[in-house]
Amino acid sequence: MNIIKEIPEIAQLFKGSNYLDVKTIEGQTSLRHFIASMLSYYPWWVLFLYRIRAILVKLLGLYRHPAPEQLPQLTPEDVSFVVGETVTFFTVRMAKEKHYWVGETPEDKHLSAYFCVALEPLGDHRRRFHVATIVHYKHWTGPVYFNLIRPFHHLVVGSIMRAGVQQV
Repeated sequence: MNIIKEIPEIAQLFKGSNYLDVKTIEGQTSLRHFIASMLSYYPWWVLFLYRIRAILVKLLGLYRHPAPEQLPQLTPEDVSFVVGETVTFFTVRMAKEKHYWVGETPEDKHLSAYFCVALEPLGDHRRRFHVATIVHYKHWTGPVYFNLIRPFHHLVVGSIMRAGVQQV
């Protein structure tokens, strides 16, 4: 069962989307810890992919968001569940403590994207985390850009999810 599609608040984001991907992983951590660990995972190869992405953004004439001076190392307490606040570069769009969290990427002319995480308790301290990426194209550069990064998107999301379930 994929509970992320059964959450009405998140399901509304699926309408009219051009791309939807849902991945799952199991672990024994909290939703806050899972999100904090995912958004703090920056191995060398992910940083390299971000450099390549910067070149692609420039070639397509897309807005280049300023890079942080320091890569975030979030704690669970750093993960806001308050709509409108930011967590790394995501703006919290909807959240329900111990249930789900939805962040939106910064405003761009080519696409809008949402990163959603839902928690499914399995019992015996086990949890299943459902992670969805939802993309809405706004301009012809949206599908061009996203289809170029899509193979790496799968690699990055899978890796950050594995980092998310690691115990400290």
